[in-house]
Amino acid sequence: MSALGELSTLGRNKPPGQKPGRAGKVKKRDNLAAYLFLSPWLVGLFVITIGPMLASLYLAFTDYNLIQAPEWIGFENFTRMLSDQRLHNSLQVTFTYVFVSVPLQLAVALLLAVVLDRGVRGMAFYRSIFYLPSLLGSSVAIAILWKQVFGTEGLLNQVLAPLGFEGKGWISDPSTALGTLVVLNVWTFGAPMVIFLAGLRQIPAMYYEAASVDGASAFRRFRSITLPLLTPIIFFNLVLQIIHAFQSFTQAFVVSGGTGGPSDSTMFYTLYLYDRGFGNFDMGYASAMAWFLLVIIGVFTAINFIASKYWVFYDD
Repeated sequence: MSALGELSTLGRNKPPGQKPGRAGKVKKRDNLAAYLFLSPWLVGLFVITIGPMLASLYLAFTDYNLIQAPEWIGFENFTRMLSDQRLHNSLQVTFTYVFVSVPLQLAVALLLAVVLDRGVRGMAFYRSIFYLPSLLGSSVAIAILWKQVFGTEGLLNQVLAPLGFEGKGWISDPSTALGTLVVLNVWTFGAPMVIFLAGLRQIPAMYYEAASVDGASAFRRFRSITLPLLTPIIFFNLVLQIIHAFQSFTQAFVVSGGTGGPSDSTMFYTLYLYDRGFGNFDMGYASAMAWFLLVIIGVFTAINFIASKYWVFYDD
């Protein structure tokens, strides 16, 4: 028999001492170990996420006050939304907050990312400092601090007084209260800035070198090279920040004392949802509002994905 034939025969024969089906048992044991390690996540998925979601979906079609048993009322909670003027106001406040704060936040994040991308000394330090507000911006402590900064005797008025400007209670004024929350959201630019910075590092330097040789100005290089190649990152940040803005709650709750005041000027949709569910114990209506919010976020996300075909460019 040739050497090739002997190797072929050895390849088909099982190693000495290996029992039939042993490979199958090893595979089952590995699968069991995998499921064992996944079990905490699976329990959390079904018990903490999917279970409450299904319960909330059922309660959205019921009249439930946390004391009596839920009573099925069909689509009545959803039809009530059509005549709920306070809900309509909360939607207007939320949309204003999202449409103003998100573009400003992304613009500031991109501007600082471009500055840091130019090789500033101490890059790691500045990146950490700028990212810090994103970690603290949604905390109760920062919301309390923000309330003090924009209060009648706050830091902002103390800075403006020597300049001859008469201060006021920026949070207690309905015309400026929402603006203070917009500034707070813009201040938490750290997370999108880090993502922008990572995207800028992936743009080949030869593109800028070729444009410089052709005499392109810095603004022209930014408009013709940086922005088009960065559109996938802009799209990613846009989707995430819109979702995050629609879910904003803590800042408005702390700054307004949970009332959405003054005159409902900071009554976010999530804050009104909380008020209906845990303030008025109208849990069925609050559940319906939660699912309506999910639909709103889903619609805006779908619009972004559809529109991305016309302005997002991928380097394929």
